[in-house]
Amino acid sequence: MTGHPSPTITFTRLPEIAPEAILAHMSHPVMARHMPLLSGDWTIDTVAAFVADKEACWKLDGLGHWAFLADGTYAGWGGFQKEGDAWDFGLVLTPERFGLGLRITQQALAFARADSRIPYVTFLLPPSRRNLGALRRLGASFVGEVDYEGAAFRKYRLDTGGPASVFRPENG
Repeated sequence: MTGHPSPTITFTRLPEIAPEAILAHMSHPVMARHMPLLSGDWTIDTVAAFVADKEACWKLDGLGHWAFLADGTYAGWGGFQKEGDAWDFGLVLTPERFGLGLRITQQALAFARADSRIPYVTFLLPPSRRNLGALRRLGASFVGEVDYEGAAFRKYRLDTGGPASVFRPENG
């Protein structure tokens, strides 16, 4: 059998990552293609504010964003953020680690399924994302087009099996 062994994926908090790694990631030109809310040039100060903002979610909601490591090397960030009554899951990988998205998402969803606060998860994808097969394989359903902070997104929802996970349009 040939090929590379699958890397071990671990989650850690963003302050554990060298700011320069996050800066290089978020300054990569490919990032802007799929992140309509990404604007301006990132600096070390931007990284510090970003990490502080994501850590504030942990303090406020007891959950937030992680840094993802592949065999101990920074591969990107993402996690759960409270948006109204919903927990939105976001994933932003470095270009060389795009292929790990489904594995990381599955690990995060296992966490969500074990957390009684998360009856369902939403995903907001920019229209530039054309390959949506992974979301379908996970069982996510298309909810509709939404505007978020002035940008268009496609919204999907995945029930986790927790309390109140039965989809009703008024809570979706």
